[in-house]
Amino acid sequence: MDDLDRYIRQRKGRSPAFAKDFDSGYEQFKIGVLLRLAREDAGLTQEQVASQLNTSKSAISRIENHAEDIRLSTLERFAQAVGKKLRLEIA
Repeated sequence: MDDLDRYIRQRKGRSPAFAKDFDSGYEQFKIGVLLRLAREDAGLTQEQVASQLNTSKSAISRIENHAEDIRLSTLERFAQAVGKKLRLEIA
C-alpha cells in the first residue's frame, strides 16, 4: 500500500463525510476516465465523437472531465459512438 492509499484509508476512518464524498467523487471521476480511454482506444478525437453525437467538443470534454450527473442515454450514445456497448452492474 502506498502513501496515498494509506492517507485515504486513514481519512476515511476519521471522517465519514470524507469517506462518502471521496467514494462518490471517485466513481464519477472513474466514469469520465473510462469514457476517455474508450474514445482513445477507438482512435477518435473529442471532435470526432462530438460530431457523431451532434454536439460540441467542449461538451465531450465536460463529459470526460466532469461525468457527474450524466444521463444514461448520453452514456449509451457515447459508447455507441466509440464502438462500445454500455453495460451496467448493480453490486
